[in-house]
Amino acid sequence: MESSATHQRLTDRKRVAIIGAAIEEFLAAGYDATSMDRIAARANVSKRTVYNHFPSKEALFAAILHQLWDASQGGDAPAYRADKPLRTQLLNLLDRKLRLLNDESFLSLARVAIAAGIHSPERARDMVARMGEREEDLTAWVRAAAADGRIKTDDPLFAALQLQALVKAFAFWPQVTMGQVPLDGKQLKRIAEAAADMFLARYA
Repeated sequence: MESSATHQRLTDRKRVAIIGAAIEEFLAAGYDATSMDRIAARANVSKRTVYNHFPSKEALFAAILHQLWDASQGGDAPAYRADKPLRTQLLNLLDRKLRLLNDESFLSLARVAIAAGIHSPERARDMVARMGEREEDLTAWVRAAAADGRIKTDDPLFAALQLQALVKAFAFWPQVTMGQVPLDGKQLKRIAEAAADMFLARYA
């Protein structure tokens, strides 16, 4: 009889296989043409196994985006520190964010998500809601800095979205929508520093 540890390893392996197969399917066929049947066939598992791990295609897509986010980040985001300079902390967070936005797999799937969202605004709202179930690192940091009185805003979410927009205008939207090449390290550093300085000039 298999031990629970062996069973867990098998379950984990199947989950990894499903996510890998789903990424390939979404990129090859687009969101609408990808079915749970095709994902199951590509992963060499039953359709029931796919549904055991992910209740819907939307949930599976959200899980992929989360996994890419986690993989690009390398561990938990640094939390707000009252004893550290704001600019240093902010640059650290922006560097993590830019690494994700520069990841080719993430950009490819973002294109799939955007194309799917254009065809179905309702689905786009669902994807955004699922992605928003986990508070963004930058938002959590701005909220904590505001609570500590070092960032002056009565709407931390709005301020955090402004900050993200400063970064994405250079390091996400041109690559996703216009096929521009990902930026190099020097360009990313410049974007992070300019965004941090503008944000702190307004809110610190």
